[in-house]
Amino acid sequence: MASAWNDVVGQARAISILTQAAQAPVHAYLFAGPSGSTKLIAARAFGGLLIAGVDDPTQRDVRLALAGEHPDITEVQRVGASISAEQARDIVRASSLAPIEGARKVLILDEFHLLKPESAAILLKTIEEPPASTIFVILADTVTRDLITIASRCARVDFHPISESDVTDRLIAEGTDPRSAAEAAAAAGGDLSRARVLATDPHLSARRRAFADAPRELDGTGAAVMRVTDRLTSLLNEAVAPLAARHEAEAAELEARIARMGERGSGRKSLEERHKREIRRYRSDDLRHGLAAMARTYRDACVDGTLSRPDAMDHAVSEIHRSIAAIELNPNEALLLQSLLWSLPSLASGSLRRDHSDSR
Repeated sequence: MASAWNDVVGQARAISILTQAAQAPVHAYLFAGPSGSTKLIAARAFGGLLIAGVDDPTQRDVRLALAGEHPDITEVQRVGASISAEQARDIVRASSLAPIEGARKVLILDEFHLLKPESAAILLKTIEEPPASTIFVILADTVTRDLITIASRCARVDFHPISESDVTDRLIAEGTDPRSAAEAAAAAGGDLSRARVLATDPHLSARRRAFADAPRELDGTGAAVMRVTDRLTSLLNEAVAPLAARHEAEAAELEARIARMGERGSGRKSLEERHKREIRRYRSDDLRHGLAAMARTYRDACVDGTLSRPDAMDHAVSEIHRSIAAIELNPNEALLLQSLLWSLPSLASGSLRRDHSDSR
């Protein structure tokens, strides 16, 4: 059956809550959950339901809402690394404007876990008491310290990582062959957007094997560390190619629209900024998943006896997890890999080499 919620995957509880909420909505909602959990799609569906009052994707208001093109639904994407004070003031101004077509307007505020403290202070009063015609839908991967006060003024709806089976089923339904769908779903970590890109990546298997096999190529020398680092960095460069191809298609569509309708209000800068963010996030996620595969290699080696000392396995896994945590700081990838690989025990011959710190 056709529904505005058809592309909101694996979030049955959230859909149920929002369907009921649309009948008597409050002033603000917070959708909290990880990237790729279809929060934005849910926000568009909810916005369409709030304005149209019907769950029919062919109805004009709902159709425009789902496409992100309804005149009374404004989507706010951050410009730069975080939501700035200037952008917060723009949101306050936008919330005060009357709806263009109907009795309600919806402001969808994306990635609000990246909110500066001064921006939160500017927005708090407006989100707490917006004009009667305005409803806020705030999207955040996590509820950060700077978002706590705003979150307390919102009705919270939680979104969860999509199960591997749900991701696989959706990819197959979209035309991906079952084997590629299952592999992409396993590597995506519950992120459907990432899984869709991975499903078109012919090098996914090779990249995962390269990270998993890296400990077997270490021999205690700097030459081995540099060799493995160069290979993994090259594979990370290749990993973004499918996403870059999608971005090129989106940019071409935008240029065609600009040719028809003109440059003003085209959103070119916003699109370019989003593409940069997505590439950076995709690389970080790929590195994160690669390092997780490396950690599994050490755990498996401890189980099968290749690595006989549990303390060496604990050390390796601890170092890898420390590097995974450091990815959030946007480090130089090559330097991060070099430092990590130099600290890890070798699995090349089943004997544990002394790590770099022990040899000093």
